[in-house]
Amino acid sequence: MSAAPGRRVVITGMGVVCPLGLSLEDLWTGLIEGRSAVGSLESFPSGGLPLHHAAEARAFTGDIDNFGPLDGERKKAIRKGLKVMCRESQMAVAAAQRALHHSGLFASLSPAGGVQPERFGCVFGSDYMLTLPEDFTASVAKCRGPDGAFEFDRWASDGMPQLTPLWLLKYLPNMPASHIAIYNDLRGPSNSLTLREASGHLALGEASITIQRGAADIMVVGATGTRVHPMKTVHALQSEQVALEDAAGNATAIADPTRWSRPFDRLRMGMVLGEGAAVLILEELEHARARGAEIHGEVLGHAARNAGLSGGVGLKQRALTLSMQRALSMASIKAPDLSHIHAHGASTVVGDREEAAAIHEVLGPAAATIPTVAAKSHFGNLGGGSGLVECIASLLAIRQGELFPLLNFEEPDPDCQIRPARRGDPSGNVFISSAVTPQGQAGSVVIRGLAP
Repeated sequence: MSAAPGRRVVITGMGVVCPLGLSLEDLWTGLIEGRSAVGSLESFPSGGLPLHHAAEARAFTGDIDNFGPLDGERKKAIRKGLKVMCRESQMAVAAAQRALHHSGLFASLSPAGGVQPERFGCVFGSDYMLTLPEDFTASVAKCRGPDGAFEFDRWASDGMPQLTPLWLLKYLPNMPASHIAIYNDLRGPSNSLTLREASGHLALGEASITIQRGAADIMVVGATGTRVHPMKTVHALQSEQVALEDAAGNATAIADPTRWSRPFDRLRMGMVLGEGAAVLILEELEHARARGAEIHGEVLGHAARNAGLSGGVGLKQRALTLSMQRALSMASIKAPDLSHIHAHGASTVVGDREEAAAIHEVLGPAAATIPTVAAKSHFGNLGGGSGLVECIASLLAIRQGELFPLLNFEEPDPDCQIRPARRGDPSGNVFISSAVTPQGQAGSVVIRGLAP
C-alpha cells in the first residue's frame, strides 16, 4: 500500500534493557564514560566451553521492579505472566513498558485518555528462540533405561507428560508482541519478525510504513535477543568468529575481556556475546502534537535488503550497500549531510572489513570524515536486540550534543578506513544505522534527532 500524503513518523518514547543498565541514563552514562559491560559469564555454567566472559544484562533480574513504573492492574498481569516468558520475552516487555512510560502514553491509554486502541499497534523483532536444557531434565530422566541410556521410544508416553503444559509459549518468537499488546490493550496492526541482528531495523521500517499508510497512529516497535544462552552460545562458537581467551592460539590475543569488542580495530579478534532489548514508540506527527508529546526524533528513511549465495552464505557488503543506498534515497539525504554513522560493528575480522567497504561504496569521500560509532564496542552483539539499542544510543548522543567514543579503537586497520568517533565530537542531528546477519539480511534506517 502507498503512504498517505503528509503522514510523518516521529519518535515519542524510548526504553532499553541492556548490559549497561535498565534506563536511558544508564545507557548514556556507560557510553560517554567509555565503560565496557563485558564480565565473567554468570547465567549458566561455562566450564565445558572455551568462553567464560560475556556482556550480560546483569541489572535485569526479571523482578517486577525491572519493568518500570506500572499501575496496579498492569503490575499484577505482568507478574502473573512472567512464568510463561523466556528471558528474551521478559526483556522485551520490560523495555516496552519503560518506553510507554517515557512517552507519556499511559494516561492516554485509560478509557478517557483519547488514544484509540484500534489505532495503536506493535511490531516486534527477535532472534530465533531456544529452550533451556533444564526444561527437559525431568522428561529425559523419565526416559532412561536400566543402564541409564536415553530410550527415545519412551519419549511420547513418558517424557512429554513431564513438560510444563505451557512450555512452548515461553519460546514462540511472536510472544513479545502478543504480551505487549495484551498488557496495554493494543488492538491495531501487529507483527513479529525473526531476522536475527536485522530484526530491529526491519521492525522499525514496517512500523513506519504502517503509520504512513494510515493503518495506525502509534506503534510500539522493538526487538529483543540474546547470545548469552547455553545453546545459542554453542551455536555462535560453532558458526561465527567469537572473541576467546586464547583466540585459538592467536599471538595477538588480548587478555582483558573489556577490550575484546573492538570494531574496526586492527587487533579485533571476534565478537563478544551479549543480551538486551530496546523499544521505540513511533507516532504520527500531528497525533503526537495533539497530545503534547515530547518528540525525540523523526524516521526519515528505512530499507531492507538481502544478498547471498546458495547454502545461506550472506554477501554482507552487498546487502549493506543496497540497504544504505535505499534508506538514504528515501530520506532524501546526501552523504555529506549525515552527522554520524552508527555501524553494525560486530568486531569480526571479515565482517568489519565488509562493512567498511560498504560504507565507502555508499558514502564516497564523505566516509573518511563522518564520525563512526558502534555501541557494540561497549557490550558486544545483543543479537536481535542490538540494532534498536544502537539507534537509541545515537538519539541520546544527539540530545546531549556529543558523540561517545568508539571504545577500544586503538590501531587503525588499513582494510577498515573509517573515521572513529572521539569523545567531544559533535553529534549533529542526522544519522544512519545499519545491521546485517551472517545470511546477508540487512536493514538500514536514517533518523533525524532533536539537537540541543
